[in-house]
Amino acid sequence: MIPPGALFLGLMGLLPFVYCALVMVWPDFDIVRPYWGAADNIAQIYGLVILCFMAGALWGFATKTARPWGYILSVLPALWGFFIATTPQNMSFISLIYGFGGLLILDFWFWSQGLAPVWWMRLRLILTALVVSALFICDRPALIRSLLPI
Repeated sequence: MIPPGALFLGLMGLLPFVYCALVMVWPDFDIVRPYWGAADNIAQIYGLVILCFMAGALWGFATKTARPWGYILSVLPALWGFFIATTPQNMSFISLIYGFGGLLILDFWFWSQGLAPVWWMRLRLILTALVVSALFICDRPALIRSLLPI
């Protein structure tokens, strides 16, 4: 079972992604632009922060073993984030989607090695599916609008 605190905080961490996806589809919903800037910038910056944060979680798992591969693998999401920061803005959502997909693969590797908690993959699958969905919406808001009945 996923610990309630981890599930709650993980779901709350999705709020900026969900907000930005909604604003990208319905720009009139944007109430934070005067304070924080455009939703696409918020989603990109927040995505980079979370990608790097999760690399830190993997580093924590790597400390449970003497094998060097864990440390090497755990820095890959942060390095990917660095390269995302240097891509053109129109590529960053797709780059983040690939980053979170790669992160999920790394999560699975650490979990399969017994370095992550038993419940880890259930939580990561839920969160990754929602993050990737929100980022896809941010990348293709016109497509999403065309599919909606309103």
